[in-house]
Amino acid sequence: MPEKMAAASPLPAQLAACARAGSILCGVRAGVFSLAAAGLYGASRVAVHWTLAEGFAEYYPAIAQSGQLYALEHGHASCAGGLALADCLLHLISRLPEAPPTGTVAEDLLMERQRRGDERQRVPLMASIGAADPKLVSAVQLMEANLEELLTTDEIAQLVCISRRQLERLFRQFLDRVPSQYYLELRLERARQLLRQSSKSIIQIGLSCGFSSGPHFSSAYRNHFGHTPRDERRSAQRAS
Repeated sequence: MPEKMAAASPLPAQLAACARAGSILCGVRAGVFSLAAAGLYGASRVAVHWTLAEGFAEYYPAIAQSGQLYALEHGHASCAGGLALADCLLHLISRLPEAPPTGTVAEDLLMERQRRGDERQRVPLMASIGAADPKLVSAVQLMEANLEELLTTDEIAQLVCISRRQLERLFRQFLDRVPSQYYLELRLERARQLLRQSSKSIIQIGLSCGFSSGPHFSSAYRNHFGHTPRDERRSAQRAS
């Protein structure tokens, strides 16, 4: 296991020496165990791949985990791995003096877009809830396919052939929320993605994600993320 190897090998001491010499280190996927063993994360939030999160929490319970793609805090980086590594490297490149435009580099790598570090890892529903109930999976798939023209909870229950009460029980059991709240979160996450990536107006994005008006969209967005859709777009534009 990567975590056991990290704890037993001389690598953590070598990494600590590199850090003292001024190197910026990045733990990728299982590499976060080695940097944690070297004491380099401290109070940082560490981006741990969702498949390793339980093991990391067992070995390093005092280190805060992040479900995001990558993170750079207090001088050292962490990355969930996979395709997120390219996003992380582009972010690190952008911090260098006289760095080339990272958008051009992303195009050379045939990347559709460069993702920000605070984007959440997409955990497969079956993995996130273990032995998932197929009715629940079908209900979530219906929500994901109907973000603009919304379905009611009763309609979703009818389409997956269970009662509304049974559907609500499944959502509470596996996802710790009622169906309407989960549906709202899906729509808001989609809206955030569009605000960061598309040139659509804010009102167009709100309507395409099932919100009846601009004020309704803005209020729901602020309540969930702590800032407005306009703030989100401005932040994305500054980062690009």
